[in-house]
Amino acid sequence: MKLTLACLFFILRITQHVSAEKSTSFVFNGFHGNNISLSGAAGLDNRLIKLTNSTSRQIGRAFYTSLVHLKDSNVLVTSSFSTTFVFCISPMDPILGGHGMAFVMAPTQGLDGAFASQYLGLLNSSNDNRSYNHLFAVEFDTVQDLEFGDIDDNHVGVNINSMRSTYAEKAGYWTTQINASHERSKTVISLKSEEIIQAWIEYDGHNQVLNVSIARVGSPHPSIPLLSVSLDLLNVFEEQMYVGFTASTGVIFGTHRLLAWSFNSDGEAPALDLSLLPSVFPAPSIYSTSRFKLGISITVVILFLGVCTLVGLGLYMRSQREVVEDWELEFGLHRYGYKELRKATKNFSDKELLGVGGFGRVYRGVLPESGVEMAVKRLSRGSDQGEREFIAEMASTGRLRHRNLVQLWGWSRCRGELLLVYEYLPNRSLDKVLHGDSGKVLRWEQRHKILKGIAAGLHYLHEGWEQQVLHRDIKSSNVLLDADMNAKVGDFGLARLFERGENPHTTRVVGTLGYLAPEFARTGKANTSTDVYSFGILLLEIVAGRHPIEHRVSVEDFLLVDRVLDLYMKGRFLEIVDRRLDGLFNEEEMKKVIELGLLCVHPDPLRRPSMQQAVQVLMYRASLPIADLGAPENAKHSTAYSFPTSSGSQSWESVDSSTHLSGR
Repeated sequence: MKLTLACLFFILRITQHVSAEKSTSFVFNGFHGNNISLSGAAGLDNRLIKLTNSTSRQIGRAFYTSLVHLKDSNVLVTSSFSTTFVFCISPMDPILGGHGMAFVMAPTQGLDGAFASQYLGLLNSSNDNRSYNHLFAVEFDTVQDLEFGDIDDNHVGVNINSMRSTYAEKAGYWTTQINASHERSKTVISLKSEEIIQAWIEYDGHNQVLNVSIARVGSPHPSIPLLSVSLDLLNVFEEQMYVGFTASTGVIFGTHRLLAWSFNSDGEAPALDLSLLPSVFPAPSIYSTSRFKLGISITVVILFLGVCTLVGLGLYMRSQREVVEDWELEFGLHRYGYKELRKATKNFSDKELLGVGGFGRVYRGVLPESGVEMAVKRLSRGSDQGEREFIAEMASTGRLRHRNLVQLWGWSRCRGELLLVYEYLPNRSLDKVLHGDSGKVLRWEQRHKILKGIAAGLHYLHEGWEQQVLHRDIKSSNVLLDADMNAKVGDFGLARLFERGENPHTTRVVGTLGYLAPEFARTGKANTSTDVYSFGILLLEIVAGRHPIEHRVSVEDFLLVDRVLDLYMKGRFLEIVDRRLDGLFNEEEMKKVIELGLLCVHPDPLRRPSMQQAVQVLMYRASLPIADLGAPENAKHSTAYSFPTSSGSQSWESVDSSTHLSGR
């Protein structure tokens, strides 16, 4: 027995000796580029590392150049590593945040195929939650992403091979109250407040315990870890791994800075010398010191009358200045002067009002010098939603160019006023022409032309641009008509952009009742098929000449889609058509258009056509995937219905896959 214990003790000493020889320890009290590999948007800036900058949808990484030894193949434990570092996050918008950063240990520095935005430059939608990643990360996240189950928009999380945190806790530190019960209390730290924060990550490989702590820089190491969890990293780590940091930006971006860093692969990390930390923000100038302000105050008293006049004039001129932020310039749009637009709209007169929406009002404007007409959207003043819509429309329509999309000409932003300037379309919105009391009736040829225009515009949004755009609010009031009755899709306040290959799912129900796809209203997940559904409702609305929901009819006809389906299944499709057309249309053509509308609103999203296929049907370049429309006469939209083909699934005939309707 004694001999066995001696052997085990001898083997343990040898293992510890070998591990010590292979251990890695370093400390950076500021950075000069030595032994640090930077990639993506990362760069050095006055002895600190900027992982990201004022650029959207970028990834920045900083790794220690050499591999770090973390375990031996003949030992069933990992090393007890430790690291501490100082960082600072400066978001573009302190309310919205701008995605976070993470300490990461991975087999490679490249992390090939990783996405920006909510993926933090770590993984992508296809390799998320895969054991072969061998990835360990501690994230410092400033955005709540419901797709990954984030607890809030200010948390620290432990991630194992996945973007979904295994453990997470609101950012802050624990303290023990000095009382009989020794209760714990938490002091919350805002990660997106531009505070300088120190973090500690310590792993005991023998006891398999991970501790994570944070505190404001200069504060002592918290005695109670923010996170203390049991965690076996034996199968996560390879023998050698890279250690470092990664951060990313989305449409809303932020700057992630790393000021200092120390690490030890087999023990406690060296202490940082906080007196050597680089400066994050420029030192205040002499003009902001109290001594200078006192001197100015004395001078103001002596020269009161003259200085008051100059200061008053200066303050007035400053209040009139229109401040431009860097992110507003990236869309390449013309910036109009606020006074110019106020004059063009006659001081936003009610006589020039074109319409009122959920986020603001739209006015007709005429530039005095050129006589050019325009539509000016004035977003709700002081509304967070208005600010979000302003950014969304700038991001989604600022670079879109297509003959069937309303053209965004420019913008203005002054003293809380958010203005977007669009081309003016004299025939106003489709719903005014279709349902108005002007006595004007759209001929079938005009309606068919409008349908083709709407379909072409949506096809461009889904497939024709460098990013995929989900409109999420297709309806007749968001379709405008030019002088020649050409349709243009507008109002991108609810639109969202996605990179090609990214999972285009949102998690918030938005849109207009009557046009919402049933699965979107139920789950809050939008994709291209939900836009197709809204297009199908709009198509049936144009054919029937009535709203998707009518309150002045019987219960059976309350929903347009139920009425259309019921009449179609009974073979009475001509009763669907707007009576004001007086039968002046091709019946076979009308039947195919109605069938296309019913396919677009199919309860099964997988049975709906794409917008490219819808365009080809309307342009007579493809046949409908319907061999038999047999269904019970009492079929209703609330239940599953089908349009079977001879093969039991959709089969588009004569589809010209090269057809591409791009913008001018």
